[in-house]
Amino acid sequence: MYLLGEQPAYADRLITRLQTIPTQLLEGLQPSGPNLELKHTDDLCAELPAQQLFIIETGLLHALIDGKPLFYLQEGDLVGLRQSSDLPECRYCSDEPISLVPYSRNAVFQHIHADEQRQELFTQYLIGHTALLGDALARLKQPEIRPATGFKHFAVGEELIRQGDEADNVFIIIEGHAEAIVDGQKVGDVQKDEIFGAMAVFTRERRSATVVASEPCTVMVIPKEQFLGLTQSNPRIAHSLIESMARRIDLLNKEVTHLRVNVAV
Repeated sequence: MYLLGEQPAYADRLITRLQTIPTQLLEGLQPSGPNLELKHTDDLCAELPAQQLFIIETGLLHALIDGKPLFYLQEGDLVGLRQSSDLPECRYCSDEPISLVPYSRNAVFQHIHADEQRQELFTQYLIGHTALLGDALARLKQPEIRPATGFKHFAVGEELIRQGDEADNVFIIIEGHAEAIVDGQKVGDVQKDEIFGAMAVFTRERRSATVVASEPCTVMVIPKEQFLGLTQSNPRIAHSLIESMARRIDLLNKEVTHLRVNVAV
């Protein structure tokens, strides 16, 4: 197996090592029939008989997950291990002639199980492929976003944020409860697990409200740059934020309606 794209030097060494393992695993085991010869294939698995494993003798197979090319298999690679309805679909295709040596799947596993050295080789083979795919995932995945400031604790009456201040962070109440105050008037509550302080980060304006702890609070503090990146990489955060903002807008509308009724009376 060889992953597409640039790879570190250790990956090349590991791939070279993995290429030699299948023939060692099957040493002493006879093929279950003549070679399977294909001029080309758009979906190899659809053309292969069930309960068979194959060694690629000549040719190259491209592997696609969800229609996207991820890696390719070459001479010496083992094909057919992914025979399970519970695994994500992987489509193998080739535009060139390919020759496959067939082996009985059950016979292969019995052959491996009968010898401790072959068991160890098979384990190395599986772990090696897992390591290659894990490395590819690590290089594709966005860096993990962690709150640089960490957690802060506030006693009752302490200000978590202050109206008019610069918006450098976004906050999530881990434990406790707080109240939002604008120009000395309470305009809403901030509940446990609620995100607050994000509006000013998005608008790049100063804080529009003061948030005061109404009971002891533990708060996660996330720098604005990391929070903006987090909303892009994690849709659940954005969804939670939209819900929170919608809830506050609804509360403000009710407050305005209540004030208008009182003024009219």
